[in-house]
Amino acid sequence: MPCLNALHHVALICSDYPRSRHFYTELLGLEVIAETYRAERDSWKLDLKVGDAQLELFSFPGAPPRPSRPEAQGLRHLAFAVDDLDATLALLDARGIETEAVRLDPLTGRRFTFFADPDGLPLELYER
Repeated sequence: MPCLNALHHVALICSDYPRSRHFYTELLGLEVIAETYRAERDSWKLDLKVGDAQLELFSFPGAPPRPSRPEAQGLRHLAFAVDDLDATLALLDARGIETEAVRLDPLTGRRFTFFADPDGLPLELYER
């Protein structure tokens, strides 16, 4: 029986590739691994480094939106681990990214908050 070792990547389809590329690379600071334009699909694919995993950002012309709210089946949000939530929040604030109020996870005692990417996908910051 195969064993799942780790999460390799999460793939997102964005509505505005340049805007999302700027958000994830310039505002969130994710490192670009590779960027490829696929002419046969009129589509960009951007591979970003997130720790030991990757975030793949795709563009597809005319892709329909997927609802994030109200709660729906499927992907709910992406969570990023951070060492210092306060420092991360200060950086996001300086870059004009609004976040929700910080909350405390009653099960772990850890602090967390949410914000959204340019397409409204909820993103979580979870303090280690």
